[in-house]
Amino acid sequence: MGEENANREDLHSPYAGRWVARVRGRIVAQGGTPKQALLASRSSRYKEKPEIIFMSVPFNLPPLIDKIKDILPAEQEIYLVGGAVRDLLTSRFSPDLDFAVPSNGIAIARKVANALQADFMILDSERDTGRVIVIEENGSRTYMDFATYRGADLEEDLRDRDFTINAIAYNLHDGTIIDPTDGANDIRRKLIRACSPTSLSDDPVRILRAVRQAAAFGFTIDKPTREWMKQAAGQIRSVSTERLRDEIFKILNGPKVSAAIRALDMLGVLQHLMPELLKLKGVEQSAPHVYDVWTHTLAVLDYLDQILADLRVGYDAEKTSDMFTGLLGLRLGRYREQIADHISSALNKERTHRSLLFFAALYHDICKPDTKTIDENGRIRFFDHDLKGADVVVERALAFNLSNDETERLRGIVQYHMRIHFFADRLEREGQTPSRKAIYRFFRDSHKAGIDLVLLALADVRATRANDLTVDAWSIYLDIARILLENYWEKLEEVIAPPRLLDGNDLIRDLNLTPGPRIGQLLELIRENQAAGKITTKEQALDFARAELPKLNGES
Repeated sequence: MGEENANREDLHSPYAGRWVARVRGRIVAQGGTPKQALLASRSSRYKEKPEIIFMSVPFNLPPLIDKIKDILPAEQEIYLVGGAVRDLLTSRFSPDLDFAVPSNGIAIARKVANALQADFMILDSERDTGRVIVIEENGSRTYMDFATYRGADLEEDLRDRDFTINAIAYNLHDGTIIDPTDGANDIRRKLIRACSPTSLSDDPVRILRAVRQAAAFGFTIDKPTREWMKQAAGQIRSVSTERLRDEIFKILNGPKVSAAIRALDMLGVLQHLMPELLKLKGVEQSAPHVYDVWTHTLAVLDYLDQILADLRVGYDAEKTSDMFTGLLGLRLGRYREQIADHISSALNKERTHRSLLFFAALYHDICKPDTKTIDENGRIRFFDHDLKGADVVVERALAFNLSNDETERLRGIVQYHMRIHFFADRLEREGQTPSRKAIYRFFRDSHKAGIDLVLLALADVRATRANDLTVDAWSIYLDIARILLENYWEKLEEVIAPPRLLDGNDLIRDLNLTPGPRIGQLLELIRENQAAGKITTKEQALDFARAELPKLNGES
């Protein structure tokens, strides 16, 4: 059996990327591997010996691939596998490159790392897998994992993977593709299909991965795979918390978050991951809400995604025909770069800020079912749902082993998410914008979560009123958002974090006080009044403290 690459005239052939059997110059069969093409040809030309060739496809390979080829000997069998090949076939770039080798995965990884002067680590000693981390001058990272075949050979390794679109291998040396499960065809059909009926039960975290990749690529999941996902849903609890958490946050960081959450619910997975969310279903809300709490929450995710896209650097708001998007860009467009910097500043290197914000959005009304009351006029209210919701999101954050910084950020977003609505309500009813003192208190309590709260509030009001939202009401929220962002980014020392004019020792010495809680209370009152513009000097601060002291002592 002869194996060789086809000439360039075959690049646009309908067989591109496939192995074909050719008899006397005519293609008689094809397959995803040389063996498949040979067996297919024997069914019709069993007496003839076909020529087996690979029909080339053009690839824009990462430069690192050539470097690895140069480092390793020509006889070293090595394949690029998994998502990296899928991304090459869809003209995407992946910062994660997985390689499969017959043996010595860790040793090969160490050799590559040494040659590239890159970082090296043993990723999985049992599976003989080593990782190379290449850090570019701009700080970007490329992760390259070298793993020994999971099975007797490459084909067995590929068939044991999750989905056919991820079960394709690219031979670094001759540019051929091995595709035993017809994954390339599934990529063309935009279909996610399990490699085998047991793919999901073998590793239930693959259920989440299927949903994530369907959303990310705009693919559909084929019917048998969906059924296997439902059957394996109950086994999701056998997966480690960290693996489940990581997949959830990847979903939250991707496109179509609300569709992915709906899919997890329909597949019966959500009840095993975040069962508290299911209580939101069917919980009615009074006007101006147009949806129940569950539908509203999913709509918030959609609007949050849209708002972040509309405020991204480089977006031209003048080209939109949507009035709400146009007004958003007009009022807040000046802060695109600051918002981008804020969203890019992750609290944990393993998870993005964006995914954390979407997690907060998912939980911002989590305690509405528990706090629902109906007054004598039939109006539905949810008193303290924000405060109680903060406790619930902290519980979930701890269950998912999030960092302390992430947990506190989530607490702040959920706990204070009603503040901006109060500001907007007062502006609409009384024509009063937030005072400097109110702005100071808002950021004092929320810290950097204040920026997240602005973005969430805009998505929240759009999801609350949906098509009933008027331009006037939207403008009020944009006014509040602009005031808060303007003070945070343009008047930081003046309003948000005024410099200290004195400290506790000054108060103890000049007012003849003893250490105690009154010192902290006085210092905070002074800073509030600094933010309000009423105190600008140390002398004014001391005079103010003298005047306030009797009130703190309970004197009339």
